[in-house]
Amino acid sequence: MVNRMQFYIDGAWVDPAVKKSTAVINPATEEAMYEVALGSKADVDKAVAAAKRAFANFSQTSREERVALLTKIIEIYKGRLKEIGAAVSDEMGAPLPMAEKLQAGAGLGHLMTTLDVLKNYHFEEPVGTAMVLREPIGVVGMITPWNWPLNQIACKIAPALAAGCTMILKPSEFTPTSALIFAEILHEAGVPKGVFNLVNGLGPEVGAAMSEHPDIDMISFTGSTRAGIDVAKRAAPTVKRVSQELGGKSPNVILEGADLTKAVTGGVMHMFNNSGQSCNAPSRMIVPASKMKEVAAIAKAVADKTKAGDPRGEGTTIGPVVNRGQWDKIQALIKKGIDEGATLVAGGPGLPEGVNKGFYVRPTIFADVTPEMTIAREEIFGPVLTILGAKDEADAVQIANDTPYGLAGYVSGATVDDAKRVARQIRAGNVNLQGVPNDRTAPFGGYKQSGNGREWGKYGLEDFLEVKAVAGFNAA
Repeated sequence: MVNRMQFYIDGAWVDPAVKKSTAVINPATEEAMYEVALGSKADVDKAVAAAKRAFANFSQTSREERVALLTKIIEIYKGRLKEIGAAVSDEMGAPLPMAEKLQAGAGLGHLMTTLDVLKNYHFEEPVGTAMVLREPIGVVGMITPWNWPLNQIACKIAPALAAGCTMILKPSEFTPTSALIFAEILHEAGVPKGVFNLVNGLGPEVGAAMSEHPDIDMISFTGSTRAGIDVAKRAAPTVKRVSQELGGKSPNVILEGADLTKAVTGGVMHMFNNSGQSCNAPSRMIVPASKMKEVAAIAKAVADKTKAGDPRGEGTTIGPVVNRGQWDKIQALIKKGIDEGATLVAGGPGLPEGVNKGFYVRPTIFADVTPEMTIAREEIFGPVLTILGAKDEADAVQIANDTPYGLAGYVSGATVDDAKRVARQIRAGNVNLQGVPNDRTAPFGGYKQSGNGREWGKYGLEDFLEVKAVAGFNAA
């Protein structure tokens, strides 16, 4: 039974310093399921002290010891996949099969990828007369979101453990259970006390205390650009490393000559996946202006087949969005799109037909969108696609880059070479060509206001390492 009223600090489940909690709401029913404890600065101080004590020993463990630890974590995690999937589905609304396979599966994928990296990574490298050592950065504060909870938790914790760091995790208060299960897995796997600590809480309290803490050496944050800016400001006086994966408004460029049916269908389905709640969602489809009507018809056909409904119901494509605040924001932006003159092709305001409760959003598509419209500029974070027309390839690239964000880009062309040519011009940390998905061994992260630092694979491990040059290391 998951204990939601305690925190995991220094290898034990402990009561909060101050008794305070919040209700966790099921977004499909709008009903409270249970309470989760909320932490304070005192809880953060206790967790940081434990992590600081543990760092002295854990940072000196061998590669073999950390390989054995990750191997054990993976073994236990596999046995709890269904339980994790069910928790994610209940708390953030993903359809149950998707939550088990993709949400819980993403966590397992990052654990396994990190294990492979750790087995062969070169922590020492001779450079000239020096030896360059890569050492754990220290105590890491981790703040993770609700939209892909296990993906973000695992792609931080796995490389931090592999590097020899100690850590404090603050998961989202909207999706606490999967993080608490993860803590139970680490405990059962034998992670030494103090190495991993978990404090639930709110960003302005627990997140702020972590960002400002002088004994935290690094903050790894995933969330909105607005919150990321606040984290960076709070972290600045202690000159800690801040690694951020933030918002996005990613372009999906479909070039002249591309297979329209395939590219548009794939783009719409990707946009609607996870109810549009992905930072790298292809939310701006940029197409030849002359093909706007044809593209809109293909996109509408996909939207009409996309069923927003009960996460545990038969035939559900997408579930609700996570909470009332997100639903209200998305509804306001849909209305803004209509008011500013975009063509509503599918969906629109309000709940889907036949639904009278839950934070469900109608799968929505706007065509004839222009770059200055609000829906073309703001991250909506819901199942809402905007389609923009471009005069030619150069115009498509200009529109693609006309955003403060730079997390992802997508390009489909008549040939891979066409797509490659455009990919080189897109200012984003990840670009996917011809519908090929991301590779977990390759880096993930953004340009511009989509963040800094990189996660996943070797690059994720290096985010948690400091570089030390030791001259004369090999001298006789």
